[in-house]
Amino acid sequence: MEDPRNIVNSQYEFERGVLEALREPLESGHITISRAAHRADFPAKFQLIAAMNPCPCGYLGHYSGKCHCTPDQIARYRNRISGPLLDRIDMQIEVPQVRQDDLLAKPQGEASASIRSRVEAARVRQILRQNKCNAQLSANETEKFCAPDAEGEALLKLAISRLDLSARGYQRVLRLARSIADLEDCGKVEPRHIAEAVQYRRMDMNGMKIGAW
Repeated sequence: MEDPRNIVNSQYEFERGVLEALREPLESGHITISRAAHRADFPAKFQLIAAMNPCPCGYLGHYSGKCHCTPDQIARYRNRISGPLLDRIDMQIEVPQVRQDDLLAKPQGEASASIRSRVEAARVRQILRQNKCNAQLSANETEKFCAPDAEGEALLKLAISRLDLSARGYQRVLRLARSIADLEDCGKVEPRHIAEAVQYRRMDMNGMKIGAW
């Protein structure tokens, strides 16, 4: 009898081929469709927000310890997200299960209006500085507008060595660090901005988490 979890996966999760089709528009901002002798290009600039479970059952790392997935099952499940696709996702964040006590405590968070104001101000800084958002910077523009200081550059070199960052990953870390600095209204990219940006890329090419480096 087929494992019920496999049936659920096949019905409600995107197939690998569908996910891989996102690579071109994520990279170029447009998509090309070729059929026989015809070819058409369409604009496809979008912000991708995606979510996945940490394992087939969804309870890996749960404080109750009720996940019974084997390492092989977890690896096969996570390998549905290829390295090249993962490399195009700027921020990869683990959201652990909230404990009951923390859930009931209802801590006071920052108001949405305050966050929106800070984001809008950061966007204005980017437009004034380079006439476009950080995410739209070319490789040369990234080197010009997102360059860190000497200490930040040393930290970035360590990250490249430890996490085996690709050239694409390196560029995305720089742009993300620049955005973090803009949110703080900081004129330059400092080591703490690089460190935070790197911490948002905590998955290797096999989709397995890397601990703090």
